[in-house]
Amino acid sequence: MNLPTSQNLPFDEEKLPPARRRQNRRRLLPPSSDAKAQIIQELAHRLTPSFDFFLFTFIAALVLATAILVDQSALYVLAALLVPFLSPAVGLSLAAIVGSIRFFLRSLGAFLTGSLLVFSIGCVSGWISKFFPSKTYEFAVQHAHFSWADLILLSVGIILTSYLLIKSNQSRPLVTNAALAYELYLPIGVAGFGLTSNIPGLWPDGLIVFGVHLAWCALLGTLTLAVLGLRPKNIFGYTLGTTLIIVAVIAVVIVSGIGAAVSSEKALPSVQTDIILQAENTNTVTPTSTEKPFNLFSAPTITPQPVLPTASPTNTLIPTNTPTITPPPQATPLYAKIKPNEQGGAVIRKEPNFSSPIITTLSNDYMVVVIDEYVQSDNVIWVKIRTTMENPIEGWIVRSLLITATPKPGW
Repeated sequence: MNLPTSQNLPFDEEKLPPARRRQNRRRLLPPSSDAKAQIIQELAHRLTPSFDFFLFTFIAALVLATAILVDQSALYVLAALLVPFLSPAVGLSLAAIVGSIRFFLRSLGAFLTGSLLVFSIGCVSGWISKFFPSKTYEFAVQHAHFSWADLILLSVGIILTSYLLIKSNQSRPLVTNAALAYELYLPIGVAGFGLTSNIPGLWPDGLIVFGVHLAWCALLGTLTLAVLGLRPKNIFGYTLGTTLIIVAVIAVVIVSGIGAAVSSEKALPSVQTDIILQAENTNTVTPTSTEKPFNLFSAPTITPQPVLPTASPTNTLIPTNTPTITPPPQATPLYAKIKPNEQGGAVIRKEPNFSSPIITTLSNDYMVVVIDEYVQSDNVIWVKIRTTMENPIEGWIVRSLLITATPKPGW
């Protein structure tokens, strides 16, 4: 019996060629558009945050504030583990695929609300830190500076999170979510801490790192979903993806210091010129001597010294050759640069010990003048330096964090 022509024949996978059947089994998403639409709808429902999202964000923000105040790395990790599933962050990528402006704004609003909560509690902890003026915050400075290791961790986290969401329709990848929380919430919390504590190097550095990480997370999440089989459905999706690419690239270039490196190369000749001029100014003092070169064909001429008349007869001493006293030439200033390290810079302290307050932070390759004062404290050698900015700042730094730009014996 023949079926009517208006009725679709049932799909039988066994009638497909073997290669086609193996390809369908390897796919994470079904080939039919109706099945994809149903999966996207379920995924959008799972990525809509609930009240628990903001409650656990508040708890994680309290732990993060405590971690900053006590400066313990273990508490930073605990704060990242307590952060709930960052569904709004992944929702930004899904909105680009679906092409829904409403869903994009809703995800962005939910994520910024959670980030503002972390930022506000960070501000409260910064106000509390004023009661402990001698406390140092080494880990907070690390989280406020851009590093390629952090960007790699964020990339792995968003790629695995997007993949696991497509692979499993029920579970939430909380393990990879910790990587996202570590790279998104920690910089914004440190930025709030730096705003109220007035510790240099935290605000607005942490806020800039947060913006770069958020743009990169949305961009890489969108690309991951596209590779897995989801494509943008309208012009909004393609426009948003292009915008994210431009913003992410510009932000990474600026924050990674490529622009600073170019500017430092341009400024390098002027710095070298200043060093040469200073060296010339310090070495212009030359000893005065009246001796002439010895000549075999001419005898040395001795110029008699006149005797001053005296009112009364006195014993007149015969003038002798008095050596001319000349000031010794000043030593050439010792210049050094901040040695590149994993922390992305160096901390300048008021006194030569790790418990001394932080005066300022200097980025890698920043040139300073080394003052001839050395102190051994806390099992390290400290050296006193002076910055080369318009208003110089003097402080102490660990000598191993410097690279000398001019040679000095025993350095």
